[in-house]
Amino acid sequence: MAVEQDMLIAVEPVKTHVLQLANTNPLYLDFSTSANNIQIDKTKPLWHNYFLCGFKGIQEHFGLSDVTGMNCLVDGNIPPSSGLSSSSALVCCAGLVTLTVLGMNLSKVELAEICAKSEHYIGTEGGGMDQSISFLAEEGTAKLIEFSPLRATDVKLPSGAVFVIANSCVEMNKAATSHFNIRVMECRLAAKLLAKHKCLPQEEVLRLEEVQAKLGVSLEEMLLITEDALHSEPYSPEEICRCLGISLQELKTQILSPSTQDVLSFKLYQRAKHVYSEAARVLQFKKICEEAPDNTVQLLGELMNQSHVSCRDMYECSCPELDQLVDICRKSGAQGSRLTGAGWGGCTVSIVPADKLSSFLANVHEAYYQRSNRSLVPEKQSLFATKPGGGALVFLEA
Repeated sequence: MAVEQDMLIAVEPVKTHVLQLANTNPLYLDFSTSANNIQIDKTKPLWHNYFLCGFKGIQEHFGLSDVTGMNCLVDGNIPPSSGLSSSSALVCCAGLVTLTVLGMNLSKVELAEICAKSEHYIGTEGGGMDQSISFLAEEGTAKLIEFSPLRATDVKLPSGAVFVIANSCVEMNKAATSHFNIRVMECRLAAKLLAKHKCLPQEEVLRLEEVQAKLGVSLEEMLLITEDALHSEPYSPEEICRCLGISLQELKTQILSPSTQDVLSFKLYQRAKHVYSEAARVLQFKKICEEAPDNTVQLLGELMNQSHVSCRDMYECSCPELDQLVDICRKSGAQGSRLTGAGWGGCTVSIVPADKLSSFLANVHEAYYQRSNRSLVPEKQSLFATKPGGGALVFLEA
């Protein structure tokens, strides 16, 4: 679901071909470049590069070579590097601004797909979930997002509970670290080994979901196949080559990405197990929301708790501070709590019975923020309840 915080861009088209970017936050320096020669430096995840991703995505989609310039002022209140997708929000906002200024039309789904793809220019091999919810979100409802083809289904959340975001204050920048891209590659390799095990052509398989789709089996069956096909000890590049019947050279040139060339061990069993079990939890969560039994909040909380354990132990994308914060949230009255976003820092999301909200906020504030110097972070950015917000909008000045 979209949180209520957002990214805003004020834009004015200009006759020149110059893209002029400014930010209301003095920490983010002004930037200008030619609109027809966009260069995105992958070595430095600077704020303006995320804007350029969205701009370039629209430019390339329409094959435009002579683009008008614009003056943009960016403002936002999404905490950066917190797992709340501030970077994707900026890419999406830039894409929408560019589309509007150029007078072009695209559906929300097309916009989401273009922005998801164009964020890869920054060097992060992310999926499309953040971009999808940025455009497809509707106030008052969560969404089940599915891919190939991209679609979003309403999920009505229980009225007796609120979701609370708590920031661990550990910053994690996906584009500046390799953990994220290594996980993407471990899932790709696991998918290929599972495909090979089931006599499917592994060359055509990139994602774990594709193996399930090609076999036409349930997520529960995929977990059994994973137990059967993969071992829990890490795989070396040499063993992966033996399993796939390819050379080390082929592995490096045809499968591994530039940022994973030098990785010496890959945990394939753990990553596949996490992905298939997490996908099953998503569908269970939706089913419980639809059936709305009396203990809905407790059941949803249990799924969130299982999710965090799997993120921590199987996908290994948590960190000590997140684990501590999740523990404090549960002890403070949350029915369930888990990390949200890419992990390795950023935020937790907790499901809290509405009548316990004020005591929950007070307890978490005291136990996590006041007992350390973390209370220096503005409280509104570090601990807040949120309802599902709406998606991206354009306001035109009359």
